[in-house]
Amino acid sequence: MIIFGPLLILVGIGFFCWLLFTLAVFALPFFVGLTIGTWAFHTGAGVLGGAAAGLMAGGVTIGIGQLALALVQRTWLRLSIILIYVAPATFAGYSATHGIVQMGISSPAWQMVFAVVGAVAVSITALVRFTGMALDEPARQRVARG
Repeated sequence: MIIFGPLLILVGIGFFCWLLFTLAVFALPFFVGLTIGTWAFHTGAGVLGGAAAGLMAGGVTIGIGQLALALVQRTWLRLSIILIYVAPATFAGYSATHGIVQMGISSPAWQMVFAVVGAVAVSITALVRFTGMALDEPARQRVARG
């Protein structure tokens, strides 16, 4: 039984790190969903209504981004759409990494270094995920034909 305690702690920490990383990558839809859900709750929609409104708003935010990337042809406009989604992810990755690092490292310089590394990692992941949502031109033609 004593072996299961540390194992479950590691699994729990791993799960919450994965969850934090995923929420940091999708920071803009998460923020929009949380804001709309909180607003709906405070205007009298209740817990279920607020949760439904928040989930709907977050999904619509992701859908609008994917639709915009699929329809826009100009490269600079597609890049600006991707940056709209990646910039909040960068900030969330920095803040999350800095908060975690503050618990284990006392040097402010090393805290900053690790926080910047975390922000870069989240930025690259968000960039890869959102550019993967955008189909290239030959793939777009295959989808239109098939």
